[in-house]
Order: sequence, then structure tokens, then C-alpha cells
Amino acid sequence: MLKLNTKSFTLFAALSGFLTVILGAFAAHGLKGSLSSYELDIWKTAVLYQFVHTIVILQVSQMKTSTLLIRAQLWFSVGILLFSGSLYLLAVTGLTKLGMFTPLGGICFLLGWIYLIVQVVKNK
Repeated sequence: MLKLNTKSFTLFAALSGFLTVILGAFAAHGLKGSLSSYELDIWKTAVLYQFVHTIVILQVSQMKTSTLLIRAQLWFSVGILLFSGSLYLLAVTGLTKLGMFTPLGGICFLLGWIYLIVQVVKNK
């Protein structure tokens, strides 16, 4: 069973950051000629949201551990997988049905931010 703790989220963020660099470079160099500008914009949005939330996960992992912060990191991680993952797939496959996962990922990001806000307010 996977134990969700600061170390597991730090590892997830490190892997996500590594992949963000690869996926950003891949779009700039490998996909430039094969995707439309609209599809490249979709890809860039996925990279941006993945990168931002990867940094947030890393920052939260440096805070004193709490259940609220673990939940925030979990929702940010799931958000990356659903939001960015669906956009990457949408950009390269054109399957618009994948777009239904994107708002779910956005909701996961919002839940992560809510848990982080609650933690900060609780520790005033």
C-alpha cells in the first residue's frame, strides 16, 4: 500500500518537474511541425499548470506536515494527472472526449488550494 507522506509527494514533484522539462522541450522541438498552433497552445497550458502545481507541491512538502497539507498535495497531484494529462492527450490525439477530464483536474487543483487555505487560516 502506498503511504502518502511528505517524502512520497516530494518524489512525485521531482518526477513531475523532470517530466515537465522534457514535455516542454518536446513541444518546442519535437511537436512544433506536427501540431497546429491551437494544439501547441493546449500543450503549453498543460505544461504551465503542471509546472506551477509541481512547485506548489514541493513548497508544501517543506511545511510542517499535517493531514490538511497531505490532502492538498494529493489533490494537486491528481489535478496534474487529470488536467495536464488530459490536455497532453487531447493535443496529440485530437480526441475531444478527453476534454471532459480537464475540468475534473481543475476541480482537483481548487480542492488542493482550499485545503492549503484552511491550513494557513487554522495556523494563524
